[in-house]
This record gives sequence, structure tokens and C-alpha cells, in this order.
Amino acid sequence: MNYDIITILGPTASGKTNLATRLAYKIGGEIISADSRQVFKGMDIGTGKDIEEYEVKGKLIPYHLIDIVNPGEIYNVFRYAQDFGRVYEAIKQRNNIPILCGGTGLYISAVTQGYDFYDGEPDEDLRKELEKKDIGYLQQKINKLGIKLNESDFYNKRRLVRHIEAAISKNKRKHITLPALNTLYIGVSIDKETRRKKIHKRLIERLQNGMIEEVDRLLKEVGKDVLISYGLEYRYVTLYLIGKMNYDDMIIELERAINRFAKRQMTWLRGMERKGIKINWINIDMPTDEKIKIIKELADF
Repeated sequence: MNYDIITILGPTASGKTNLATRLAYKIGGEIISADSRQVFKGMDIGTGKDIEEYEVKGKLIPYHLIDIVNPGEIYNVFRYAQDFGRVYEAIKQRNNIPILCGGTGLYISAVTQGYDFYDGEPDEDLRKELEKKDIGYLQQKINKLGIKLNESDFYNKRRLVRHIEAAISKNKRKHITLPALNTLYIGVSIDKETRRKKIHKRLIERLQNGMIEEVDRLLKEVGKDVLISYGLEYRYVTLYLIGKMNYDDMIIELERAINRFAKRQMTWLRGMERKGIKINWINIDMPTDEKIKIIKELADF
């Protein structure tokens, strides 16, 4: 095809995984998850891993970056970039098609748009000094250091500060650069009312199918503070289990939080479009075969 990778994106409850797995079945693809919580083992129902969807017509679709770290372990975009780079190259070596699928916009942007990544302790004194400078000074400094940045970073003062700090700080910081990928972005479009109904239905099903038991088990393993930090299902069910919320209020507040999360996801995607990134939107109600036909045509298979 004419692209390095296909990316299936959209808000929560839009059916991204279902589309990605069926596309992979048709074109010989492998799925790379772009979900910041599905990396954690044992966090299954609350994150919506839906592993059963990876079996299509008796064939198990290969998937990656799911169940790779223990709950409570530090995992961030730097680690994700490292893991993505390794998995992506392995898929290409097998002559299969990498399909990135998920709703964590930062992860998607980071690995497809050519970000620089730094890990380690920041140099707070240097950072404060740089933050006093105007953007013109910082841009000149970047050019003198020979640091290549994408356009969005070059005109973002906070990111300029971070890049300069990482380059000249005495603190030892790991650095990796991923090349920008020629990406076919496919967005699954869903209207707000349909999305709200699907979120409600899915939430009730998860509560009935063991999500509370899952959170209770994790509560004993990693403690309430860790679970609350993961937000959404893990935050609100934990608050219910420790007696900070009653059951009915938990459902109401959790559903509101998930809807707010879906709205933030769409805000991120619209932000990508404002930066000039082309997202090809496909309506959720369209039959799967038609969606796949459109994607294959766009990819020029």
C-alpha cells in the first residue's frame, strides 16, 4: 500500500477494535494497541480489552502492547514509544501491515508524527531559566544546537524549553527519536446521542460482567491510590468499594466522566485536523465490509 501504517481512531465506544481486527483479517494486518491503560495486566473489563474480538472467523489476529506491564508500574509515552518502535519494525519484517488502534491521542500522535522522546529527571533550574526567554530566543537556540523539530514543536514554547533542557542539561536523560510515519488515519464517526447510549449500555454490561470484582481484586494488589490515579472505571468503582460513594451515585458520576472523556478524545482529534492532519471519517453505522472497502481504496491496495 502507499502508507507505512493504518491508524484506526475515534472516541470511546465507537467500535475501533472491531473494525481494526476485521480489517487486519482482510489485509494480513497486525494490531498495535494505542491505549494507555490496556498495557496493564489484569485491567481487562475496565479498559475494554475485548480480547475475544481478536478472533475473526477462527483466526487469531496478532495484537501487541496489551498486557505488557503490571498494574502500578510506571508506564509513560516514552516507554510506549520504545515499545511501539520495536513492535512496528518486527511487523514490517514479517511483511505484514501494522494497524495502530486506540483512543489515547497522545500515544497516536507521538508515534506517527515524528516526536523526540526524553526520559529521566528534569533539570528544574535550567527549565526555569529557559522559561523566562521569549520564543524567538528559544528557536535560535534550537537551531544552534542542530535539533530538528516538527513544525508544531518549533512554535510551541513549552516544547522548545523541554527539547533544549534535554539537550544541554547535566542530568543524564535517555533520548529516542521516531521518524514520522506516512499514516492513513481512519476515524470512526459517531453522533453524540448514539455515543451516549452506547456508553451507558456498555457500562451496565461491564458492571454486570465482573468489573466490580476486577477492581476489588486490583484494590487488594495495588491499593486505592494507584487505582484512583487510573481514572474512569477504576477511580469510581474504587470510591464505591472504599465507601466514598454509593452504588447509584457511582454509576451516574462514572457515566458522566466517560462522556467527558469521549469529548476530550474528539477535541484531540479535531486538534490534529487543525494542524493539517487528514483524518478520513467513516460513519459507525456503515456495514463493516463497506468500511473495509473504503479503507482499502484509500490505502491503494
